[in-house]
Formats: sequence, C-alpha cells, structure tokens
Amino acid sequence: MAKKKVIKRSWAEPFKIKVVEPIKMTTREYREKAAKKAGYNTFLLKSEDVYIDLLTDSGTNAMSDYQWAGMMIGDEAYAGSKNFYYLWDNVKKYYGMPYMVPTHQGRAAEHILSQILIKSGDYIPGNMYFTTTRLHQELAGGTFVDVIIDEAHQAQKEHPFKGNIDLQKLDDLIKKVGAKKIPYVSMAGPVNMAGGQPFSMANLKEVRKLTKKHGIKLYFDATRACENAYFIKVREKGYANKSIAQILKEMCSYFDGLWVSAKKDLMVNIGGFLATRSKKVFEAARNMVVVYEGLHTYGGLAGRDMEAMARGIEEMVDFDNIRARIGQVEYAGKRLAEFGVPFVKPVGGHAIFLDAKRFLPHIPQEEFPAQTLAAEIYIDSGVRGMERGIVSAGRDPKTGKNRHPKLELVRLTFPRRVYTQAHIDVMVESVASVYQDRKKIKGLKMIYEPKYLRFFQARFDRL
Repeated sequence: MAKKKVIKRSWAEPFKIKVVEPIKMTTREYREKAAKKAGYNTFLLKSEDVYIDLLTDSGTNAMSDYQWAGMMIGDEAYAGSKNFYYLWDNVKKYYGMPYMVPTHQGRAAEHILSQILIKSGDYIPGNMYFTTTRLHQELAGGTFVDVIIDEAHQAQKEHPFKGNIDLQKLDDLIKKVGAKKIPYVSMAGPVNMAGGQPFSMANLKEVRKLTKKHGIKLYFDATRACENAYFIKVREKGYANKSIAQILKEMCSYFDGLWVSAKKDLMVNIGGFLATRSKKVFEAARNMVVVYEGLHTYGGLAGRDMEAMARGIEEMVDFDNIRARIGQVEYAGKRLAEFGVPFVKPVGGHAIFLDAKRFLPHIPQEEFPAQTLAAEIYIDSGVRGMERGIVSAGRDPKTGKNRHPKLELVRLTFPRRVYTQAHIDVMVESVASVYQDRKKIKGLKMIYEPKYLRFFQARFDRL
C-alpha cells in the first residue's frame, strides 16, 4: 500500500479585503532621480513614488470595519467626550492601569513623563535606546544607560529573549550612581533597535524585584506589548495556554506605568497615551497635557480617533490576528535565509532587520552602510525601508562625535493588515538581487544634518 503523502497546510490572513488603494509603478530610472532628489534618505521620498512602503508600522496600518464604524460615532465635544471614557475603560481593562492621559502620539507621552520624573543629572537605564525616548530623556537633563543583555548587540546570535535586561548591569549602575539618581527604569518590549526582540516574563519579574528593592520605579514602553506577549506565549514555559490578553495584563502588572504609541498595536493612524498607577504622576500629566496637547479628555485627538483606539485595543489581543502579523515577518525571514541574506536573528515581531555590516562589509560605518543599503533597495524595486544604525544613533551630546552602535541595520517594517504574501515576495527578491550585486555599491557622505533626530531629515550624496 502506497504511503500517504503528508500535505503541508498553508495559512492565510484572518481578514478579507474590502477596499483597495492603487499604488504607482515606477522605473529604475525614475527611482534613481527620486532617490537623489531625496538626498538618499528614504524619509524624504514622496509617498506616491514608493511601491511597497516598509518604512514603518507607525500609523500605516489598515483599520478594520469595526474601527471605521466607530469613527462615525465620534463625540467631538471639547470636554468630556464619551469616546475618551470608552478609551479609558479599555486601558483599565486590558492594561490594568487606573489612570490615563491621551496624547496625539507616543513621543508626546514620552516627553510628558520625562519632564515629570527626570531631574538634571539623573540616569535612566533601559533595554537599549529608542531614538525619541532617549532624546526626551536627554532634553529633561537625564542620561540614558543601556543595560540590555550582550546578546542583543549580536545580530547573528540566536536567543529567544534578546530584549532581556542584564540584572548585573542594572545592579552595577544602581551601586555606582545611587538609587536616588535613577527616577525609573525604562523597559521596552519588543526592543525595536535590537531587531524587534522581546523580553521574557521571568526577566521582567527579576527586574521588578530588583527595582522594588531599591525603591526605583519601572516604566514600560508598551507600544508593541502584544507582540511581546505573543513571543512569551510561544517561547516561554508556562504560557502556552494563556491568552494574549492574560499575558498582557500580567506583564503590565509589574510596571508602575507605561506609555503607548497607539499607531502600532492599536492599529490606528494617530494617537497615544500615558497610563500610570500613581495619582501624583497622573495629576502632573493632566496639567502638562493641557499645555502641550489639549484638554486632558482629548489630548490633541478627535473623539473619533479615541473611539478607533478603544476598539483597536479590543482587536489587538486577538491571537489569530497577531499570529498572522508575525507570521508574515517569519515568512520573509525564511525566504531571505534561502538567499543567504544576513539579517538579525531570530526574526523579530514587526520587521526584518537587515545586517548592513555583513551585507556591505566593504563600506565603513562612517560611510553609512545602512543608509546606503536602504537607498539601494528603493532604487532597485521601489521598496522603502529605513536606516537603524549610525545615523539613527546620532551624536554624543558631550563630545559631539558620532555614536557607533554595534548594530548597523536596515529595518523593513510590516504595516498590519496592509500587504499580501506577493508583496513580501517582491521585497525578498529585491533584497536578494541587491545582495548579489553588493560589491558594486559605494557608501554615502552626509551633506545636511539637523540638530535633533537627524535620521528623519538628513541628506546624503554618493561617494
């Protein structure tokens, strides 16, 4: 009797497409001119000149029919909008935080928190920096200190939780500067700059234990918290049978507060919030949001935006939804590996991070290999990614010299519910093609540099 052939089962996205947006097809010659006009900075490209936009997943996601329906019932009252109270209720329910202040996006919440908690001369340890977070901490007079595990800085190192905090590094810093000089520990999950790498629940518990011992607050960049919850569920012992909502709630229970850019997990185009257990921090934030954002019951947002956020919280904890989202990234990683393309391992939650140092080893870091690679991929296919290396790291505020991060990466970020597997195949084949011709590629020189967050607006020219 013939042996029964095992049929490999495919997966498909847990949604169907109702509305489509046409995208422009361009030639290589056209893209060469567009890249030069943009100073070889993908942030400065016109959106209409991009074929597949993997610049970011921030505000670029596709909202559901449930969210769009909510947009139609926006209460646009200046004060006390019903959508604000619905959002607040869901923050309490899913994040477990009793107090919440809405903001127009995540960096506004970072700014408010930094101004409230940080004094000049303070130190803020965290599991690798994020650009806007560190800048707000520095502008408030603080100094960021990286206390992530060493494996996070090793692109090819396989580790299930590269976002973990090194407890010895954290303890050494506390002993060196004193607990009173550390207003809070900043913990992100998954860690964007490390390649979308999660932290484990076990590590979080140990960090909480250490900070509590010294009376130090612990705050969470919960922008992509559901992705971190997913990795805990599939990688950490004891969580396989727990729901994303249960894991999210447990994670948040160890923090004194958190901030969120709603443009990621919540799948909206604009919005964010600061949530806390401290009534004192809440009162200070309510005062500041009125100065910088708008009344404390709208925080710079329309009522319809807050309604979409509240509904996005309900959808973001759906396991099938987040499994499909991360499944797209994993599929891209498997295909790129077939071509031998170097990228950060293991694959992260929201993006593929190409290892530009290994991709273009002949280009020194001072000639911006990741910036170069992002431009070359766009020219090849119209796929837009972004640099996450020496340009993003910026300059040391004391010495004025370029910071040289160990990771020099190009981030190809997947918006939620936007692209199909065919789009991913186009991206993979473009990256593979550029990789084949990598020895012909030359670096860049910076010809314009803004004062802050230079990666957004810097301009370059080919060497």
